[in-house]
Amino acid sequence: MPFGTRITPDGVHFRLWAPGCERVGLCIADGAREAVLPMTACGDGWFECSVPGVGAGTRYRFEVIDGLCVPDPVSRANPDDVHGASEVVDPAAFDWHDDTWRGRPWEAAVVYELHVGTFSSEGTFAGVMKRLDYLVELGVTAIELMPVADFPGVRNWGYDGALLFAPDSCYGRPEDLKALVQAAHAKGLMVLLDVVYNHFGPEGNYLHVYARQFFTERHHTLWGAAINFDGPDSRPVREFFIHNALYWLQEYHFDGLRLDAVHAIIDDSAPHILTELAARVHAAVGPERQVHLILENDANEARYLGAGRYAAQWNDDIHHALHVLAAGEVDGYYADYADAPVRHLGRCLTQGFAYQGEASAYRDHMARGEPSAHLPPQAFVSFLQNHDQVGNRAFGERIGQLAPAPAVRAAAAVYLLAPAIPLLFMGEEFAAATPFRFFCDFGGELREAVTEGRRREFRKFARFADAATQAAIPDPNQPETFVASKLDWDSLGDPERTDWLIYYRELLRLRRQVIVPRLRGMGGHAGTFEAFAPAGLRVKWRLGDGSTLRLLANLSGEAISAAAPPGKTVFALSMAAAQGVLGPWSVWWTLEESP
Repeated sequence: MPFGTRITPDGVHFRLWAPGCERVGLCIADGAREAVLPMTACGDGWFECSVPGVGAGTRYRFEVIDGLCVPDPVSRANPDDVHGASEVVDPAAFDWHDDTWRGRPWEAAVVYELHVGTFSSEGTFAGVMKRLDYLVELGVTAIELMPVADFPGVRNWGYDGALLFAPDSCYGRPEDLKALVQAAHAKGLMVLLDVVYNHFGPEGNYLHVYARQFFTERHHTLWGAAINFDGPDSRPVREFFIHNALYWLQEYHFDGLRLDAVHAIIDDSAPHILTELAARVHAAVGPERQVHLILENDANEARYLGAGRYAAQWNDDIHHALHVLAAGEVDGYYADYADAPVRHLGRCLTQGFAYQGEASAYRDHMARGEPSAHLPPQAFVSFLQNHDQVGNRAFGERIGQLAPAPAVRAAAAVYLLAPAIPLLFMGEEFAAATPFRFFCDFGGELREAVTEGRRREFRKFARFADAATQAAIPDPNQPETFVASKLDWDSLGDPERTDWLIYYRELLRLRRQVIVPRLRGMGGHAGTFEAFAPAGLRVKWRLGDGSTLRLLANLSGEAISAAAPPGKTVFALSMAAAQGVLGPWSVWWTLEESP
């Protein structure tokens, strides 16, 4: 990397981009004191210094404006949190044994999203590693870690990262994360990482002090001044994020990245940073590894998806349609799907996005999305739950607390067997009763501001209009909010939880054995659908091997008239369509082999 530290035969070479400084000092910890060494100005805002006789484990900081000592923005480890000294890490020290691992094809992906701190009782990378056999038995093929970049405090979702190259020490050492990736590969699991390139967290980011060129007032996002991807001095900024992507994929052997909220990445230059990042990643990784880049993009911009670019995008549209059908909620952004949720669902299943340029009433009738039917179904990631859709609720309720069990089972049977890539949120497979709440651990005035802001956010909803109800919303900064969000693995001893787990395992077994082998080669325009009743849906796909997959569903609590679909039954839930009636919350999958 052009940034940070590089171990040499004689010592360590340090490098920092600090265009706002006339001089920079390197502070090397030596017992209880720090020796401050002058760094050489190399032009264009770069400073560097070689120090003999030091190596891995050395603690260091940079002295910038007014004597302020700050951590390395590309620190590989920051054991004392975001305000502490950085630690030199030897990137070649870990003993990798996954040389034969080349990844897995994207069409085989069944993704399991988890938060390291709440997935296990330990809340560590090692705690995740202990559950890998469970995940393999469940039938997932990829785990996706919510962001692990160093955040302030001891608990956070991860989207407030300040040091984007340093795994948070709360979860373990860098070698612990590498050990998790290696262990997953040994069991045939891909490991994906959620990364945040649209903003830095509000605490612990010192770039604004000595490298204000990282930000621009030309563009603004929900988090304030945008990242400077297109203005003066933007080249080092672009390189910072491109190298971050390469770092996780090459140094940690991750199998892919999920880029958070890229609609908040504003870049008026050409090529767009998303385009350049994808091109650089694929060129660096080469054809010998299967590495997958995934987007979250509320703007539904299909232009970034496709071969050599981004493999897929999280599809909020399909979640919203399923949620309206299962839970009956129609406020907030669900209002855009309330008029015809079955039609929206059918469009998602066969064309990708429900909104492909149509006006969104929720967004003040602005046009949203781009045509996506030309893309294969695997360019879209479907889900019934994820960290946002659970955790951004006031109390972090899961779908099992909001919808009847038959509705949840039906929705799961739809998205887990459809040709798009399915994603489960941790605990979904056993209908976890524990919530997943918004939690953080900020200090000072920011702590109070976040707590108040969280409650103010929900005042627009009628049920939170009075102050007493607002006060009942869990305080994100309180430790018990975090602790309540930890999965209760002991609950798997309950028959109800076991039944759910068996159900999910069976659906994923069918996907693995019947659906996935037929997906390769699927192109766009592969499916058609018919919404034949308020809650009745027929869908047909031409799979990659020429076979025909059909779905017949009644996503309501009332029986409807429907003829049985042709083909051999793959899966059936509460159906009676052979007698011309489809029971409540029925899902029927059939398959016709190619001639």
